[in-house]
Amino acid sequence: MSFFLDPQNIIVMLAFAGGFASILAITLPFLQRDQRAARLKVVARRREELGQQQREQMAQERARRRPQSQAHVNLMKALLGKFKLENLTNSRELKQQMAAAGWRNQSAVFTYVFARFGAALSFGVLALLFLTFSEKFAQPPLIRLLISGALATAGFYLPRLMVKNAIQKRQEEMTSAFPDSLDLLVICVEAGLSIEAAFGRVTEEISEQAPILSQELGLTSAELAFLGDRRQAYANFAERTGLPAARSLATALIQSEKYGTPIGVALKILAQENRDDRMAKAEKKAGALPAQLTVPMIVFFLPVLFLVIIGPAAIQMMSL
Repeated sequence: MSFFLDPQNIIVMLAFAGGFASILAITLPFLQRDQRAARLKVVARRREELGQQQREQMAQERARRRPQSQAHVNLMKALLGKFKLENLTNSRELKQQMAAAGWRNQSAVFTYVFARFGAALSFGVLALLFLTFSEKFAQPPLIRLLISGALATAGFYLPRLMVKNAIQKRQEEMTSAFPDSLDLLVICVEAGLSIEAAFGRVTEEISEQAPILSQELGLTSAELAFLGDRRQAYANFAERTGLPAARSLATALIQSEKYGTPIGVALKILAQENRDDRMAKAEKKAGALPAQLTVPMIVFFLPVLFLVIIGPAAIQMMSL
């Protein structure tokens, strides 16, 4: 007990304990495993496994559906060839419209052409049969032919209207997300990333908020990696989207590629122009709001206002 109660021994033991604690505090972080990095690796590995399973399932589903879809495509090709309409499927403008609508498979053009003529024939024949055998809607032969022709014309232009609506919806969604995507592209380029890496990073960042624009940017990133001419990849991006802002971006990138001008400066200018354009559109909508509210106010507010103001006087006059 005298050894442990000696002040010198106590000081030595405390100094030893303090030195050991200091060494342990310094070496312990290096000895511990990085649990966060390990968890991230596990999550990344699991994500890759799930992605691989999803790709395998999609491949199996495509393989299962391929014979049936191929049979339908062959049937449409045969019918179009029989009526000498296969030349319509070679139109470059039609292929661009299908791509702008998001339909990039090989059968999209054949399906579109077949749908136009099939819908016209179906609408016209069904309308003619209905008007011919219906006693309730009996009409002269000329009127029946005119109605059938009008419905056949409507059926012929119905697929075209559907394609235009699909293109318009895709462009509206891409337009709303394009300024933010361009800002992200500016940040990536200024951070030192190459234009290919910048496109890939922006594709990942906006995949949930703007999946359509993310898909287009992802295709552009793939074309930049595999095409020999980078300018062709930019031009393809502008053609697929059909947006004026995308054409401006493609032009700026092509000029930067051709003349060696800094990409960051051009992207900054485009980003500022897109922000100004978005603000101008918002101000335009705000300026048109009073004129748009005039009719609802006249229809819904003024009758109630007149009823509240004139109603009591009318009740008093009726009670006299």
